[in-house]
Amino acid sequence: MLASRSAGKLRELRALFDAAGIPLEDLTDVGLTRADPDEDALEVHGTFEENARAKARWFAARLPGRRVVADDSGLEVLALGGAPGVRSKRWAGSQATGSALDADNNAALQRALAGASSRAARYVSVLVCVDGGQEWLARGECTGRILESPEGTGGFGYDPYFWSDDLGKAFGRATREEKAGVSHRGRACRALLAQWRSPGS
Repeated sequence: MLASRSAGKLRELRALFDAAGIPLEDLTDVGLTRADPDEDALEVHGTFEENARAKARWFAARLPGRRVVADDSGLEVLALGGAPGVRSKRWAGSQATGSALDADNNAALQRALAGASSRAARYVSVLVCVDGGQEWLARGECTGRILESPEGTGGFGYDPYFWSDDLGKAFGRATREEKAGVSHRGRACRALLAQWRSPGS
């Protein structure tokens, strides 16, 4: 079960698990259509690992008998000391949602990087899975740099501004398959699947 309310994350994670032959439900599928106010207090930690673990454990406690997967991910920019980091979704302090929130966050990022000598960055994703008394954690990263203007309209979040070292183009111009092959979330997913398939899991 995918414990996320982000349409972009759900789209990417569902495709990754489907490709591995593991279709997963999401919160809407299991009847949790409306966010509990307590969910806002889950992403208050200082690391992706802590936030992903908090979300996975919280939803697993409310959905006994289900294997729950939670993601915490974001963009880290060298010149900004690793920011936006775990605050990537809330970087601009905007109350907007969807594409409007993405636009606000990207505008804030460009302002923060004005005059910076380096625009090197990386995406980070941490997946935590809780299944009864078992717990798995997997981390994925991909490197690149932040462009001064967007390229393409694919992906979500900071993708049109993120130039991928692996692909030699912006994630905004990448196909879903290209991005999945090198992205932070794709790498974390494959690492998690490898743990599930290892003897004793």
